[in-house]
Amino acid sequence: MTTKREKVRAQVKSRWYYIFWGAATVSVFAGQWYVGSGFRRMAETGDAISADINLLVEVLTEPRPRTAPANIDDNFI
Repeated sequence: MTTKREKVRAQVKSRWYYIFWGAATVSVFAGQWYVGSGFRRMAETGDAISADINLLVEVLTEPRPRTAPANIDDNFI
């Protein structure tokens, strides 16, 4: 049969336990922050490229207004 003292000792953690898990938590948080900022930059670049393509398609598909050629004689009256 185990004594109460042995059970209590099993629950005590050393300071290295907390240092390890604290460092692991900070590193995971920093990694998520880094990935998130890279994803945000990639999304902004994609938005800019999409806007440029939309503008190009708009310019290429917009019909040009037809203008009558200028009469040369009208300018010398």
